[in-house]
Amino acid sequence: MKKFWVVLLSVAVVALALFVYFRFYFVFGEGVKSGELNYVVYKGVLFKTYEGKLIQSGIRSKTAGSIQSYEFEFSVDDEELARELMLQSGRTLELHYREYFGALPWRGFTKFVVDSIVAVRPLSEELPSGM
Repeated sequence: MKKFWVVLLSVAVVALALFVYFRFYFVFGEGVKSGELNYVVYKGVLFKTYEGKLIQSGIRSKTAGSIQSYEFEFSVDDEELARELMLQSGRTLELHYREYFGALPWRGFTKFVVDSIVAVRPLSEELPSGM
């Protein structure tokens, strides 16, 4: 009977470890998003994390008669990258991100984690002609 409980407990521990890995550490997807960096902030109560928002070009409608821009909310777990993004606020950027199935409090509020800046559009390309 003791052997049964040891095996059952071992299976439960392995199942829990696999669940935690796939839920919080397995990279489900990755890609690049482009848009105007709205903000990057350092916030949190117990775990301070860097959170940001990228406004993508185009519009969409969640309900009939309303218009809303595409917003990409993300977390940044690298302090140096977050500080660089803070300096680029308001500019058009291409950001590489990793997507997880779930968020961890010490990694950020979102399941999207930006890990690098792919490109920064020069200011001369961002200004409308005639300015």
